[in-house]
Amino acid sequence: MDDATAVVTGATRGIGRAVAEEFAAAGAHVVCCAREADDVDALVEDIEAEGGTVTGVRADVRDEYDVERLLGTAVRVGGEIDIVVACAGVYHGTPGETPIDDEAYAAYDDHLRTNARGVFATLREAAPHLAPEARVLVPTGRVARDGTPGIGSYAVSKAAAEAIARGFAADLEQTVGCVDPGQVSTGLSGDDGRDPPAVAPMFRWAAVDAPAEDIDGAVVGLREWKTATR
Repeated sequence: MDDATAVVTGATRGIGRAVAEEFAAAGAHVVCCAREADDVDALVEDIEAEGGTVTGVRADVRDEYDVERLLGTAVRVGGEIDIVVACAGVYHGTPGETPIDDEAYAAYDDHLRTNARGVFATLREAAPHLAPEARVLVPTGRVARDGTPGIGSYAVSKAAAEAIARGFAADLEQTVGCVDPGQVSTGLSGDDGRDPPAVAPMFRWAAVDAPAEDIDGAVVGLREWKTATR
């Protein structure tokens, strides 16, 4: 990853933070964003303390102008973009306890605006700036494909994000795909599952080593990663 320019949204917590730290440790210049400026500043300090190269931007993926500014910053500091990981996401509720038939319209709207439209904005604004061999990764999970009780419109938004990734994969020459790391312990999915740093190497594998044809327009998961790296 030496000298690669990598953009990571939602980078101050969960999978996004772990991926940003993993990529920086591997030599990438990470351009990261989140909604809270103080959290972005703290992440930048932590990565720089470990010797990484990072640029932090306060940006809300619900606002396409923020996203445009984020990608413009990435181009200005690092040139063409080699990797994008669209990690920004929200979950309004408790996993397993948010049945869709009892969900507030406001929660539904923000799930779709952040988790789906935010992915669309990230990929759309990145597209003109991608290097020819760039890879764009969208984190996903089985809730996007399997009916799971109590997950509500969060699952709807993840299914939409997968569809957005497939659409960009069809229309762009670069590689665009989804990464399903399985159950991960985050603020979105609850306390069960792997710690985010344990799955960050899977995203590095998908961004660098996995065959492009296996990722483009597809979902790669733990089985593919473990088979390729064992």
